[in-house]
Formats: sequence, C-alpha cells, structure tokens
Amino acid sequence: MSGARRLCLVTGASAGIGAALARIYAQTGWDLVLTARRAERLEALAGELTAAYGTQCGIFPADLADPAAPRRIVGEIEAAGRPLDGLVNNAGYGGASGFLSAPWADHANFLQVMVNAPVELAHLVMPGMIERGYGRVLNVASIAGMMPPARGQSLYGAAKGFLIEASRAMTLEAEGTRVHVTALCPGLTRTEFHAVAGMEAQLSGLPRFVWQDAETVARAGYEACEADAAMRIPGWHNRIGVALFRLLPAGAGMELMAAASGKTLTAAKGESRR
Repeated sequence: MSGARRLCLVTGASAGIGAALARIYAQTGWDLVLTARRAERLEALAGELTAAYGTQCGIFPADLADPAAPRRIVGEIEAAGRPLDGLVNNAGYGGASGFLSAPWADHANFLQVMVNAPVELAHLVMPGMIERGYGRVLNVASIAGMMPPARGQSLYGAAKGFLIEASRAMTLEAEGTRVHVTALCPGLTRTEFHAVAGMEAQLSGLPRFVWQDAETVARAGYEACEADAAMRIPGWHNRIGVALFRLLPAGAGMELMAAASGKTLTAAKGESRR
C-alpha cells in the first residue's frame, strides 16, 4: 500500500461493529488495514470500500488468540512504509459456558484476544502517533464492563472493564498531544454476535428500544474519538441503565443481574467471535 492518506488498522473487521467502523473510516478519507480470522469476508469488504470510496485496503487474516499476532501485524504494516495513524480495537467474542465449566485454555485464548491483544497493539502504535503529533485509538468495550457480572458470561464483563480503565490510562498518557483515545461502550447491538452465541432467542423478547444497530454504534464511537472523549456510551437507555446499577448496593445489583441472565445461561451454548 502507498499513498498520502492516513492509515487505520481495524481488528475484527469482518462483521458487525468492526465492519461498520471500517465503512465510516473509509467514508471519511482513511485508508485501511482490515484484520480478522475470515479472509473471504475481509476481501469482500475491502472490495466494497475500494469501489465506493477509492480507499486503499490491505487485508491481514489473523487470529489474535495467537500471542505473536499483534507484533506481526504491526511489523508488516510498518515494513510496508505506512505509519499507522489510527487503531480500532474491535476484535472480540463472548462465551456463555461459565468460568469453571470451560477449560483454562479457552479462558487463556479469550483473555489474549480481549485484553492482551488490544493493549499490546495500542502500546505498539501510540509512541509513533505521539511522535508524529496525530493519532486515533478507538477501543470497543461494552457497558458490561460497568455492570454486575452476568451469570455464565465468565470473564466477559471483567475483560471489558479492564479495557475501559486501560483506555482511560492511555488517555492520560496522550494528554497534551493530538492523539485521542476513546473507549466505546455499547449495549445490545444487532449483529451476528448473539446469534452465533446461541442467545438470540433468549434476547428476542426484549423491547425494541434496547437494541441499536451497528452503524449507529460505530458512528457514535467515531465521533467520540474525533472529539477526544475518553468514553462514550451510545443510547440514552444504556446510559440510564448504567447509572441505575451504580446506585444499587453491590449485592442487589448482582442478584438482579443473576436473575435476568439465568435463562440465557441454561439455553446458550458455544461462543461467537467478531
């Protein structure tokens, strides 16, 4: 890839919020490197964005469960002579198997994808951004990181909570520069995430207003990062929900979440990755 436009790496770009963010960055004049496990989806999205916006799109099929993947991805991009001015950490997945019922290897892979990889990628690219005087880092977290744990979701909320706090620390590190770091914290979003995890049927009875589409969430994240907001919760209902849970005693909040998530635990099997 060659060109004068800014370059953004989007992880988990094959579907959902990641694909929606890739489209927004392409629309606003960025070139892209798209990474996810599914090469055919990356190729299709890259072709779409090139045809629609003239975007130069490189694809890098990779599994961030591999501890060597972050350094390999960034190393190959830098070797091509294009500095990364943007990073969207969107790759992730959710499991409903429970903490003790899953082997530790599954949890280790989960933590590598959800915690280690996004933080390492930021650590690799932010020094160059600060040196050049420009950068955007958008970490896709979740309101789950600010809520009591859901039954059977094992480490998901904990991982998202870590990413939120890590993003705040990165914001402090970048203070006074033109490098913006934002934690995007969506709630329920209509993507393949819940369907592949087997939770769609259990969530189908929820009111329509609690759901957002991926494009709305992605737009909120992009605009928040451009505005140098440390965190953004899209959707008034999500902001109210987080505020109400914070007012509850810790024990009451856990009991309420456990009751609400009990049926999902018994019915949901497997995991989804975006």
